Amino acid sequence: MKKDLLSINDLSKTEILEIISLAEKVKKNTRRYKSKLKNNVLLDIFEKPSLRTRLSFEVAMYQLGGHTIYYDLAGSPLGKGKESLEDTAKVVSRYVDVIMARLYSQDDLIKLAKNSSIPVISGLTDYEHPCQILGDLLTIKEKLRKLSNIKIAYFGDAKNNVTHSLIFACSKLNIKLSIACPKEMQPLNSVLKNSRNIEVTQNVNKAIKNANIVYVDSWMSYQIPKSEHTKRVKLLKKYQVNSELMNKAGKALFMHCLPAMRGEEVTSDVIDSRRSIVLDQAGNRLFIQKAILLKLIK
Repeated sequence: MKKDLLSINDLSKTEILEIISLAEKVKKNTRRYKSKLKNNVLLDIFEKPSLRTRLSFEVAMYQLGGHTIYYDLAGSPLGKGKESLEDTAKVVSRYVDVIMARLYSQDDLIKLAKNSSIPVISGLTDYEHPCQILGDLLTIKEKLRKLSNIKIAYFGDAKNNVTHSLIFACSKLNIKLSIACPKEMQPLNSVLKNSRNIEVTQNVNKAIKNANIVYVDSWMSYQIPKSEHTKRVKLLKKYQVNSELMNKAGKALFMHCLPAMRGEEVTSDVIDSRRSIVLDQAGNRLFIQKAILLKLIK
């Protein structure tokens, strides 16, 4: 039976740790895996723009001995509404071995997977970003030497894909997650419903207390109209991660899934500081993508 990666919530604690462990092994001995996916083909379907997701998957597949085809929906029959997701999934399954789809709708992603006979990986939707968070967990384990008895403090817009995946992952791994955000930007109730060790507050000092990791995301995600920029900046200003806030976190490390807008969700002195691990975080996307591909293609 084929396996997909559509949501962190679909994975067990054991499966999450297995993917991270495999990524560690691949990172330590890249040559050992250079032909593991020889003659396999990955189809990258993009409805949303990307830098890290596209490059990390393409390089990962190449370094595993496989090949990648990039497919932009903007110029495709599917993107123009002339072909259904169901038909697209069934046809594509005859040509390639695995699909990575970066779409707006989680429902569309699920529909794609249901009609595909090959594995489907979420490269991001408006609802979740599982590959990002798996890579983040790999980075946290490298830096802190553990994934237990730690606290992550998240600041800013929390009604987004990164926060939702963080909530699912932290709940499964018993990581304490404190989310500081405006009431209007809290995570969806459906995500919080069965969560554990998750705190949502408007108090930044409460969230930062005893944090090991300080995490932010962009205040202007891809789907947000530019016309809302001024309003959102005003609403989110108190949740900016700056040196004053970081100083309250002791030795906490700073993470950002990128792209970053310096002067908005984070100041330059924080993101460019020694406590910032954003480049290691971005770099580990390559190794977590390799682990995901190896797990799903057998």
